Amino acid sequence: MRDPRITALAKVLVHYSTGVKPGQLVRIAGDPVAMPLVEAVYEQVLKAGGHPLVRLSPGSCTDLFYEHANEEQLQYVNPLLLEEVKTIDAAIGFWADTNTKSLSRVDPKKQGLSSAARKPMTKIFFERAAAGDLKWAGTQYPTLASAQDAEMSIAQYEDFVFNAGHLLADDPVSVWQEISKRQQKVVDFLTGKKYLHFQTAAGTDLHVDVEGMTWINCDGHENFPDGEVFTGPNLSADNNSPAPGGVQGVVKYSFPAVHHGREVHDIELTFEKGRVVDAKASKGLDFLLAMLDQDPGARNMGEIAIGTNYQITEYSKNTLFDEKIGGTFHAAVGAGYPETGNANESGLHWDMVCDLREPGGGGTITVDGEVLSKNGKFVFDGWPGND
Repeated sequence: MRDPRITALAKVLVHYSTGVKPGQLVRIAGDPVAMPLVEAVYEQVLKAGGHPLVRLSPGSCTDLFYEHANEEQLQYVNPLLLEEVKTIDAAIGFWADTNTKSLSRVDPKKQGLSSAARKPMTKIFFERAAAGDLKWAGTQYPTLASAQDAEMSIAQYEDFVFNAGHLLADDPVSVWQEISKRQQKVVDFLTGKKYLHFQTAAGTDLHVDVEGMTWINCDGHENFPDGEVFTGPNLSADNNSPAPGGVQGVVKYSFPAVHHGREVHDIELTFEKGRVVDAKASKGLDFLLAMLDQDPGARNMGEIAIGTNYQITEYSKNTLFDEKIGGTFHAAVGAGYPETGNANESGLHWDMVCDLREPGGGGTITVDGEVLSKNGKFVFDGWPGND
């Protein structure tokens, strides 16, 4: 018997997140371990009148690829996959690692070559999504490996995942519609603002120019569970800005950043005129530098965001959840989202999270000189996490 929470998640992904319509081609992708969710989503796509296309990608094949692929193969762009990205109407994908550390010993240069080679597909995907031609949603399927990373039992991790998406509610869609309204208050306030200033007791002192950029309300239509508002830095900001080039200053990230199964600890990035000019880490520095040097756009900041999901309170070594933690902000180096006005291109998009909550000193977000958030809490009533 299927877990009813799986069915509830499938319904949200198909009927709310991607809004599948009759006749649409919908790609469903994930590791075979996620078959219960693959089947549930397949069923809901059919009920919506869509055409499901299943793409199973075993993690073991990825391991084999990095073990045996030569340089030409690492940089190969499959024309069928490229055409697929140009054709599908919706993409629903699942993260379902059976071994989150399987790529830990892969040469970072190999990962950088492969990531950079995918840039044409990433560009098309983001452009079609920004134009509204492609709907997409990604979610986590609970696995033993991810539960172990989060230092939970599988039952505890399932509860963590499904609770973060409000899937135990009688009507999860209505819950997300209310979340959307609350987050829209944040977006409306930030729209038209020029400068953000992030400060923490741990040493973050980061200025971001967002003049002319578009803020996005992430309310469960793409990542699920969701809970953030984001934009991109204004990379054309001139020297009169507190952040020429869009970003200026230092950010010290609070949690280990995970990318391709690799953990990098105690990351400190220094930005000058929009680009990373210095990078430090207590663990994984070589990997961090390899990712930042994979292409010209990787050292630019592509996204700046504020986490608003106060249902998620603890770090789990999973960016899908960690970047949404209410009372945090995150910034991504690499590719920007065209819908924000940030046109930075890169094969990299790596989100890293900074905690603003107490204990640990706390921090503030200031917008055009006005405090927006203090110690992880918004200062205005009726906003997320502030009733």
